[in-house]
Amino acid sequence: MFTVCKQTVPATGIEFAIKCKFFNNLEDNLVIGGANILKVFRIIPEVELNSKEKFSEHRPPNMRMECMASYELFGNIMSLQSVSLNNSQRDALLISFKEAKLSVVQHDPDHYDLKTLSLHYFEEEDVKGGWTGNHNIPIVRVDPDNRCAVMLVYGKKLVVLPFRKDNTLDEIEIQDVKPIKKTPMQLIAKTPILPSYLITLKDLDEKIDNVIDIQFLQGYYEPTLLILYEPVRTFPGRIAVRNDTCCLVAISLNIQQRVHPVIWSVTNLPFDALQAVPINKPIGGCLILCINSLIYLNQSVPSYGVSLNSTADHSTNFPLRPQDGVKISLDAAQIAFISNDKLVLSLKDGELYVLSLVADSMRSVRSFHFSRAASSVITSCVCLMHDEYLFLGSRLGNSLLLRFKEKEDNTIITIDDTDTPTVDKDLQMSKRMRLEEEELLVYGSKATKTAVQLSSYIFEVCDSLMNLSPIGYMAVGERARADEHLDDEEEDDKRDITKMELEVVASVGHGKNGAICVLHNTLRPKILTSFELNGCLDLWTVIDDSQMRRETKHTFMILTQRKTSMVLKTSEEITDIHNTGFACNTPTIFVGNLGSNRYIVQVTSKSIRLLQGTRLVQNIPIELGYPLTNVSIADPYICVRASNGQVVTLALRDNRENTSQRLYMNRNRISGTAACISIYRDTSGMFTTSCDDYADLTKTASGSRDFGGYMKAEPGKEIEDEEDLLYGETGSKFKMQSMIDMQAATNAQKSDWWRRFLQSVKPSYWLFVIRENGNLEIYSVPDLKLMYMITEVGNGNKVLTDAMEFVPLSQPEDENGETSQRIDQSSDLLPREILMLGMGYNGTRPILFIRMRNDLFIYRTFRYIQGNLKVRFRRMRHSIIYSSVDQQIKDEPENYDENEDEFSINPANTQKLRHFSNINGMSGVCICGNRRSYFVYLTIKGELRTHQFNDDSITINSGSMRCFAEFNNANCPNGFLYFNISDDNLKISVFPEQFIVDADTPMHKTVLRSTPQHIIYHPDVKVYGVVLNSKDVSNKYFRFNGEDKELLEDNRGERFLYPTVDKFTFVLVSPSNWQIVPEIQMDLEDWEHVCGLKMVMLAYEGAQSGFKGYICMVTNFNYSEDITSRGRILLFDLIEVVPEPDKPWTKYKLKQIYAKEQKGPVSAVTSTMGLLVAAVGQKVYLWQLKDGDLTGVAFIDTNIFIHQMVSIKCLILVADVYKSVTVLRYQEQFRTLSIVSRDFNPLMVYQIEYIVDREILAFLASDAEANLSIFMYQPESRESFGGQKLIRKADYHLGQRVNAMFRVACNFKQQYDKKITAYDNKHMTFFSTLDGGFGFILPLPEKTYRRLFMLQNVLLTHSAHLCGLNPKAFRTIKQWRKSLTNPGRSVLDGELIWQYMHLNHSEKNEIAKKIGTKIDEIYQDLYEIDTVSRVF
Repeated sequence: MFTVCKQTVPATGIEFAIKCKFFNNLEDNLVIGGANILKVFRIIPEVELNSKEKFSEHRPPNMRMECMASYELFGNIMSLQSVSLNNSQRDALLISFKEAKLSVVQHDPDHYDLKTLSLHYFEEEDVKGGWTGNHNIPIVRVDPDNRCAVMLVYGKKLVVLPFRKDNTLDEIEIQDVKPIKKTPMQLIAKTPILPSYLITLKDLDEKIDNVIDIQFLQGYYEPTLLILYEPVRTFPGRIAVRNDTCCLVAISLNIQQRVHPVIWSVTNLPFDALQAVPINKPIGGCLILCINSLIYLNQSVPSYGVSLNSTADHSTNFPLRPQDGVKISLDAAQIAFISNDKLVLSLKDGELYVLSLVADSMRSVRSFHFSRAASSVITSCVCLMHDEYLFLGSRLGNSLLLRFKEKEDNTIITIDDTDTPTVDKDLQMSKRMRLEEEELLVYGSKATKTAVQLSSYIFEVCDSLMNLSPIGYMAVGERARADEHLDDEEEDDKRDITKMELEVVASVGHGKNGAICVLHNTLRPKILTSFELNGCLDLWTVIDDSQMRRETKHTFMILTQRKTSMVLKTSEEITDIHNTGFACNTPTIFVGNLGSNRYIVQVTSKSIRLLQGTRLVQNIPIELGYPLTNVSIADPYICVRASNGQVVTLALRDNRENTSQRLYMNRNRISGTAACISIYRDTSGMFTTSCDDYADLTKTASGSRDFGGYMKAEPGKEIEDEEDLLYGETGSKFKMQSMIDMQAATNAQKSDWWRRFLQSVKPSYWLFVIRENGNLEIYSVPDLKLMYMITEVGNGNKVLTDAMEFVPLSQPEDENGETSQRIDQSSDLLPREILMLGMGYNGTRPILFIRMRNDLFIYRTFRYIQGNLKVRFRRMRHSIIYSSVDQQIKDEPENYDENEDEFSINPANTQKLRHFSNINGMSGVCICGNRRSYFVYLTIKGELRTHQFNDDSITINSGSMRCFAEFNNANCPNGFLYFNISDDNLKISVFPEQFIVDADTPMHKTVLRSTPQHIIYHPDVKVYGVVLNSKDVSNKYFRFNGEDKELLEDNRGERFLYPTVDKFTFVLVSPSNWQIVPEIQMDLEDWEHVCGLKMVMLAYEGAQSGFKGYICMVTNFNYSEDITSRGRILLFDLIEVVPEPDKPWTKYKLKQIYAKEQKGPVSAVTSTMGLLVAAVGQKVYLWQLKDGDLTGVAFIDTNIFIHQMVSIKCLILVADVYKSVTVLRYQEQFRTLSIVSRDFNPLMVYQIEYIVDREILAFLASDAEANLSIFMYQPESRESFGGQKLIRKADYHLGQRVNAMFRVACNFKQQYDKKITAYDNKHMTFFSTLDGGFGFILPLPEKTYRRLFMLQNVLLTHSAHLCGLNPKAFRTIKQWRKSLTNPGRSVLDGELIWQYMHLNHSEKNEIAKKIGTKIDEIYQDLYEIDTVSRVF
């Protein structure tokens, strides 16, 4: 069994968020991590380009989060911290990985990448101390003064990582450094990280064990570490005899001497202590968060604790005061400081509280004050940004960025008097507030007591990050079609499985963040209409705004054939127009708008025509002796290239005689010839030769301002120093100023981080030219001076740098590109087309597209401080496999004859990279061309998104466009036009509005506001069934009274937190609008839990096939541990009926067929051979449905608790919650159920599915330790004991737990000639993870597997991996029980193999040679895997 595992959607849940200066010391960044993904964001203001709004300190613009960098690691992030190293220009990140690895990484400004500073590995046997199972997280903490960091490993030892603070090298330090074979002195002096050492916790204090949390305290002379631990454990059932078990100890770390005395300890803390929170100066000390109480501790001050609910009153003897007006629990709460004495608490149900510490004049905390904020998302981390923004990271819903400000209209009342009517009214209001209303209000009360003022805050949502986790369940359904009235034969055609259009519907989120999410892996248009037009090679749409009405609708559509052009007017109707200023008897090579849409320019192969509306204003014949082939336009410049490579630029300027504008040729010319051109209008301000504005933060909207006198100029600093860039010229400006000025300056500095984004940038123009020797040259426009030169751009290097940094600037001008060696035109290394474009928000992210014959490079521009032009280009990762390996689609048609007509158009020259400015409100680039078309987006969110286009017409290569143009019209709002390669139909299309394309895959999310728990698709009625779970607070419980159970009610006072009870409901969701169908919902009984929901095919005489689909739901009543569990089986028939008038939703009818209680809990269900299979208690039963009743057929005893069952034909694959998987078989002629084979080793299975590889059947299981295992039944092999034991053939550590899978046949819709025969009759198994990822496992042909396996082995060691992680170690199966078998491996790592595409050409060649193959063959393999996996 040869398989590949590839994740198509990376994890989207967020577990860590920290603030640090990641890129440079001038701006704060937000670094977030989740599973194996690390992302860096910055916060930017969202302001319309020409808006006249005035913003102030108190009314800042709306802020958005922009992703600046994203990294995928070969290891899951366990802990994340940042540290500012000595003399460094930016912060470093400390990232810990399972089980005890620590990487110190930092941004590399030369390559715009992560560079690893040091690696620390502590997984030796003596550190483990003999333990095999390790469930301790390696927690990392950093000293607030950046003197050292510590990491807790295996819960038993501390690793101390000292940092060098100043440059004077102490003698002791040199002796301490372990000798590295006669290290030179300079080397030691340079490293910012000193050698690490271990502390065994038992040596500090015998009792330290079961560490709960470690934190550094603030304000001590030496780094002081606080350890919260529980020496002897207890649990709620033992509170009566052993309660206050937690202790706290503070140790002072003397790093030079390596001694660490205990300076403070506290014992008898409540047993439910969760975490310690150090408090900043001036208060100092720390808060201990317990589930039911909150305690303040400080070394020299009496402690102060409060109970938050009545449970704490009798579960601990620690002196606590009841906190009035508060009834909360801090279980799973997240906490962050928003000022020195105020914290934000996010509770487990998403409530936000502001906690104020009220301190007296002795700086000891005397009371706490809680004020409640309205509900928000359930968080996994909270982080403060820029003093007034709060980031809430979540695994269970979308992560949010909130802005908070103090409320102005406060009524002053005392602390004790909290029950004022104003607060009450506000609280009722806040209950009604909802997150979607874009505003979170924080209500509370202002109070004075010993001159303490409590302020309350208003929160509002600024931005959110899309999250899919946790995907608990999935169903595959057919896509709802707009045209329901199809002919019968077409209807039959649609039932053909290979032509079905599928979509995946997943249940995501939890509680009030619960939702269903629809996923597609291709972008599909809604085709409004299409008509035939023969022989069109290219098309354009233009706007006629000659009246300057700010028109945005397209007025004309121009199509070109080989020798003629055609002009259509597009209003309500599309009409052919003649006798206009457009040239129609020659082929057109480009049409576009100039002068902010006032003018239209038409370029034919011989001339350039300027039109206003349909009136010809100017005609410029271009007499170069060669036809024009390429055009690039950037208002007001236009640049054309002739077929011999000559380049001419023109500009639209005011005419001297009259008021209108005309095109004028630029006198400056580029010498030599060009292979491709692109002209670019820069609004990002990155393309600049001066260094001053690189970091001049002090320029505000009101002009430049110098800052107050809190800065002294350092003598002898060069002007390049960042401090001087930041604060203006050296010397003269730094005069000491009055305090008032200083105050104004700091205020300005507070808002300055966003003001610098609002500076208007004067647009600059740049011409990008690729020479025939493969060099890319950048010229300034209009003076056409060479500013930047990149050699061998077609090699696809990771970073493009200026080759002129080291050469005198005068030299290259006399070389006109002719003398140096030319690359052969047909070579793979000569770019075919380039496009430079400002993408992102307001064009602030310049992106360079380079199209090769077999590849597509996308480069981002980043600032670089050296060189003439202060930029460099970094290659971006994308999933586009752009190749023309198949020669079925020739670039030039055969009948094209050179001599036919020199000035006719050559299809090879048409533009394949098409920019669009508004399709569904999004701008981006459409990549037309051979094989496949893609849409590329980069929005304000800052992440590059590439989606494959697929228009579902069953013709060959339907996904590839010949040409494309955006089209905005009354009948087609913000849509587009295109021709497929295979036919001559012009298609007018739009994208469905509700789909979000700014995500890893096109998707649509519908909020349900309760947890979706099971989901199925009914193929006959075409509707989804979903089980929803909502939690209600209840004070009732059942008790066994000898004969029967009785329901009791318990009242524990008003400060008691009552438990919640699950309530389940079954609803239908319609795929046409993704809303719950009204009036059809079935509430289950109280205390009844749904354990399984399936579509089962049962025997039915009335159907042609002999089977009929029923919805089967199996349940269990959870009363209490004394009362025997019983469950029910419910069968429903869902039918379509004639709907009532004006109520289309009444067409569904749910009919209950069977509902009876069973002898035990019914935990799983499926069907086989027309019979119903269900797991009841420890037995598996087979039932037959007859006359509305189930009659038993067979049963078998099994292991502990079966929770999953999947069947194929007569085989049933069964998963036990603890005892791995078993294969059962039903024999019809004997009517018996028997065990075929099972896995003998214990395994905590989450989900199971089959893998079908032609005639081979294998069994896939995912487990609690995030592994995927593949088992096979092989009775011939020795170790299977004659087939009794399933053999583990392959295993793979995914790193994310999988709870949902489905199996579907490979995709063959878009093959050119033959099917990719190697994938015939193979099924792929898709999986989704609890971290919000999505991927597939695909059986491979042996030849492909061998080739890619060799490729994987070379890539393991070919280049350095991020954070020094080893992919092979990461993908090896992880089990805390040591087993005697070797890892099976033999699953290819898709993430690693796909890295091959991101290498440069020479590296690809070298690797391909090493494994004895060609680049094209590897690309063909990747292309095939990619194609067959595009199923929906």
